[in-house]
Amino acid sequence: METLLSKLPDKHVLFPASFALRLVLVAYGDYQDRTMVVKYTDIDYHVFTDAARFITQGESPYNRSTYRYTPLLAWLLTPNIYLCMMFGKILFILCDVLSGVLIYRTLCLRGLDCKTAASVCSLWLLNPLPMGVSSRGNAESILAALVLGTLLCMEARHLVWAAVLYGLSVHMKIYPITYALPIALTLRAPEGGSEKGEPMRTWKKCVLFLGRFLSRDLILFGIVSGGVFSAFTALFYYLYGWPFLHETYLYHLTRRDIRHNFSPYFYMLYLTADSRGSQWLGLAAFLPQLVLLLLASWSFHRDLAFACFLNTAIFVSFNKVCTSQYFLWYLCLLPLVIPHLTLSVKQGLGLLLLWFAGQALWLAPAYFLEFEGNNTFVLIWLAGLLFLIINCFILIQIITHYKPIPPSKRPKAE
Repeated sequence: METLLSKLPDKHVLFPASFALRLVLVAYGDYQDRTMVVKYTDIDYHVFTDAARFITQGESPYNRSTYRYTPLLAWLLTPNIYLCMMFGKILFILCDVLSGVLIYRTLCLRGLDCKTAASVCSLWLLNPLPMGVSSRGNAESILAALVLGTLLCMEARHLVWAAVLYGLSVHMKIYPITYALPIALTLRAPEGGSEKGEPMRTWKKCVLFLGRFLSRDLILFGIVSGGVFSAFTALFYYLYGWPFLHETYLYHLTRRDIRHNFSPYFYMLYLTADSRGSQWLGLAAFLPQLVLLLLASWSFHRDLAFACFLNTAIFVSFNKVCTSQYFLWYLCLLPLVIPHLTLSVKQGLGLLLLWFAGQALWLAPAYFLEFEGNNTFVLIWLAGLLFLIINCFILIQIITHYKPIPPSKRPKAE
């Protein structure tokens, strides 16, 4: 795999070229929107802009139906109203390229040389999926930059900045809360040696285990990240009240999306949409996620980037709602994992093709339902189950072929 990666461009070409490519896509998108029936710009971008317009008029962004994001995003996009409609897209592609820079810096801290780090980084920066998503006006790149910034600061042991970015990322979208346990396990106090010749009682082991979570680093991280999250939550609750809490957080916990998506739960939720217990079924769907997240966090917390990648992939794959843009949540972390995989190029390409094949098998019946009006719900559900099995198989292969970095071989951060 190193031979293939070495042929990719170095950082002096990579970062400017990546930004230029995204600018071209933004310009093309504007042309397509003006001249063609099928629009390039994501519908969510118009939702963001409408919410920003309400803010400039002194009203709540939640006056725009289907705006279910933090008001901070709408505030960031007010230049769409005051300056230019393209401002938000430029912001998103900048965050997309910034994510690549953060990947590069993190890889260097994890022991890769500059050339190899730039080559691996290009797998994100030259990937057509994030390029298309950010240039179409989707805000996922902001969250990717926040999450990668958190991991970079954790790697460099800048705990205050890591906590600030983590608190902000959880405020922007709730899924990074799944990183809380691996972060806590990473920052807890080291295990002390037991007294020789004296077996330790179970209750004492439990006390010592819990006591390790009272470390200075973990308390500092918790206070700062919790303070940032609470400050934004209190501010926006004061400004916008209950609609803010419901649309930004609670809606996503109780959400039951009965439209077809990659989730294996969608057909069950569709059939039980009008039943009394449908709300409880939606909450029960979190149980497999919870169990797997606890297992992955405990087993792989010694390598925080790998643990966060696994937690995100598990969360997305087993979520009760799963769309294509959710894949970016773990794809932005994949470059941090790839250098430590012992997979051959042939094996890696095989897994990639398998992943695309799973999506294609789902898209075929989804097309006939969406555009032809055929009843293909059962086929979509079966394809979703197959896609879940494929994702699980790929994750098992990644875990099996992952070679973690020994702590002794990690370079010291400046």
